[in-house]
Amino acid sequence: MPSNDGPSSADQQLIDHAARHSLTITAKQLEVWRRAGLLPGNIPGGGLGRGRGSTSTPPTESFDLVLALARRAGRGKRPTDLALLLFADGHPVPETTVRAAFRAAVDSVALPGEDDSLGDDLDLEDHVDHVASRLAEAGQTFVLVPARARRIDERIARILGELPEELAELDKNTEPTPMTPSDASLAAVTAVLGGTMSVQEIGDLLRGMNPGMTAHPFASLVETTQQDAPEAADLVTADDGSLSFLAEGDARDRLRGLADTASQEDLRAGWRTAQQVREWALDLCERVEAELDAGQPAEAVTMWLTGRGLPSGVSVLETLRERRWTPSGAALSTLLLLFQCQMYVVLDGLVPGCQWPVLEMPGVLAPPVRDLILTAVRPKTTPAQEIAD
Repeated sequence: MPSNDGPSSADQQLIDHAARHSLTITAKQLEVWRRAGLLPGNIPGGGLGRGRGSTSTPPTESFDLVLALARRAGRGKRPTDLALLLFADGHPVPETTVRAAFRAAVDSVALPGEDDSLGDDLDLEDHVDHVASRLAEAGQTFVLVPARARRIDERIARILGELPEELAELDKNTEPTPMTPSDASLAAVTAVLGGTMSVQEIGDLLRGMNPGMTAHPFASLVETTQQDAPEAADLVTADDGSLSFLAEGDARDRLRGLADTASQEDLRAGWRTAQQVREWALDLCERVEAELDAGQPAEAVTMWLTGRGLPSGVSVLETLRERRWTPSGAALSTLLLLFQCQMYVVLDGLVPGCQWPVLEMPGVLAPPVRDLILTAVRPKTTPAQEIAD
């Protein structure tokens, strides 16, 4: 801590270093950052002798950190936000602080009623019912289609009309049950608390997220997997239709586990990808709207239509739901992307190689997500295999 006589010599070095970069920091700020885990303590040195105290020196990484903190810190900036932003920028924030910030992002995903006294013996079904009732009381529902996406859908529909008949015929579900916002809210609660969803629920959700489409070929593909590819489907679905490769239990626990165990390199790659997905999605919206304004639907509109019912379209909707993107939101997106990578590894172990050609098809995944997954987990061919091919 700074003494009444002023900053220690080590802190003065950091203060002077900031001043040389036209930045002003104080010994009090340094202490606040240290208490928050954003800045490591000074390294004790030898004594000065004759009761004059001891010396200390700043760790090498502190010099870069104080500059970054001075530039980023400000009124309303939480320590967890600073830790995440500096980490994403490549600054050497203490690892324990970074991981705690990622865990805090998961902890921020609170469901209504979870702070109630529920009792230790409450089972999953009763827990879901309790949270669902609290959602209904509060009138909270999941936004299936954000306003901007809905406006784009409506404008495209006015110009292009109905889905081509040959494409509509690919929807084999004669009695679809698209999710309503209330249905989606309950499904989301169940997925968070139970850790999984059924194949039918996924199909219903995809239909609910595309309310203007009279047919949903991709939703139909999901729903009919059991009939079209029963051997592969049996490996990944349980008897009740849920995805068996997803472990039961609170999904947030698995995200917290990733926050604790994922390498810092993977966390940075996931963060970078989450940021790129947002930029890609917003750019696509702007290009689609520009084509519609000009009355000339072209490449962007085609891309929108291609991906609207696919995972890439889901990425667009997720982006538009988060109008204000916070560091905590970015951290949560990062962990969800890394979780996807893990699940594709598991899937590839169950059904080797089955999903890679599909994931590489244009429009299936947002390009940054596709690149992250295929780079991180796609089986690599050996030189011998390449020669043989």
